[in-house]
Amino acid sequence: MEKTSPMSCFFVSLIRTIASRGGVPFLLLLLSMTAPAQDHSKPNIVFVLMDNLGYGEIGVYGGGVLRGAPTPRIDRLAAEGMRLTNFNVEAQCTPSRSAFMTGRFAVRSGTHSVPLPGAPDGLTQWEITIAEVLSGAGYATAHFGKWHLGSAQGRLPNNQGFDEWYGIPRTTDEALYPSQAGAQAAKISFMHIMEGRKGQESRELVVYDLEQRRLIDAELTLRAIDFMSRNAKAGKPFYAYVPFTSVHYPMLPNPKFAGKTGYGDFADGLAEMDANVGGLLDAVDNLGIRDNTIFVFTSDNGPDPTAPSQGWSGPWRGYYFTHMEGSLRTPFIIRWPNHVPAGRVSNEIVHAVDTFATLAKIAGGKVPMDRPIDGIDQRDFFFGKSEKSFREGFPVFVADRMEAVKWRNFKMSFYEAQRDWHSPATKLGVPKIFDLIKDPTEEYGATLAPDAWVVFPMTKIMSDFEASIKKNPLIRPGVPDPYTPGADR
Repeated sequence: MEKTSPMSCFFVSLIRTIASRGGVPFLLLLLSMTAPAQDHSKPNIVFVLMDNLGYGEIGVYGGGVLRGAPTPRIDRLAAEGMRLTNFNVEAQCTPSRSAFMTGRFAVRSGTHSVPLPGAPDGLTQWEITIAEVLSGAGYATAHFGKWHLGSAQGRLPNNQGFDEWYGIPRTTDEALYPSQAGAQAAKISFMHIMEGRKGQESRELVVYDLEQRRLIDAELTLRAIDFMSRNAKAGKPFYAYVPFTSVHYPMLPNPKFAGKTGYGDFADGLAEMDANVGGLLDAVDNLGIRDNTIFVFTSDNGPDPTAPSQGWSGPWRGYYFTHMEGSLRTPFIIRWPNHVPAGRVSNEIVHAVDTFATLAKIAGGKVPMDRPIDGIDQRDFFFGKSEKSFREGFPVFVADRMEAVKWRNFKMSFYEAQRDWHSPATKLGVPKIFDLIKDPTEEYGATLAPDAWVVFPMTKIMSDFEASIKKNPLIRPGVPDPYTPGADR
């Protein structure tokens, strides 16, 4: 496998050494001194994705000190950019990551559920990711963090458009296994932190255990800063995808943050998260590329209800793995100075798939025309040229079940409300309609209501989707490569 260049290794080592000694101000000064002028024809993109971060955790979303940890850096980012209060994702981790990557609802791609370890998983190579689109537009691309879209060679980030990657192929639950006697006795293969480069096989580095779980997000931050620095120096536009592992269970903060808040590991992890995001923001500023960098902060789904990593959905009801608003709505902040109006807040509907279409168009990338793309170009909405989003609704899937439809401020649910996944999904005899403005906690849905007319636009969303899958059949989970459209019908 191609090795990282000596200069890159030296720079990462230097960053790590300076950071370990508390010399962050000197590090940022060093970055500002070494950064030349950059070509402004294409904006850089830093896309930060948190893991199981609930709507109510961040200060500007009603959390912060209420959750035991102020989030001043992320709050400031919101003041400098646009904050959405109706940004929607899928109900689980893998589906949301698939939606961000492909611009397609995950049920189309065979990624509608979190896969079991050892089972065939991930995106087929036929799928086209945002990294592939941006790479084709001349961007350097890198992934630092959790992938969860394929764990076998051929389905890792460096096989899906990323020039380089470092992180974990699956999920943080598996950090528990190496310390469990039963798992040791069964001699299961423990997940490793991995790294890879485009065109080469990825390699395993170290077992992802509880010690590494504490250290990984700090390392992701340092590596992302190194990547940004190298490409800013070269004057090359870049896409840095940083899917952190926080605040996924087990939430174990870095030793530097352990005990920092006095409110336990979860609050300490929120403080660490804010500091890591702040480190990325400082690097952008000190590299002199702030005005030409799009910075996005969001989460893959709503919070986990499991103590001691229990998250908070803010004003919404429910947790992830459900069709409730607490599952679907997550924080979303986007900053691009002189393009995205600062301090703007909107309750317009936007979906994770829309980020694909929007970023591709901004970068001059080619959106695939040979398959359904569910994402909508939201440039004019983000740039303040339109007060309205260009999306009015979407189907809500939990695994492969369409459990609800959202349209404007209404939701039509086909299944009984669930707070979490511990009770079985119960299909309703007659759907319930909720007005999310009047009833944000989805408690008073009616089967026959004055607003029953909203069934018509919602039915159109359903029928349009069903028509699209008749023409372009869904990909089954676990389909091997090479995949040919329609071959698995």
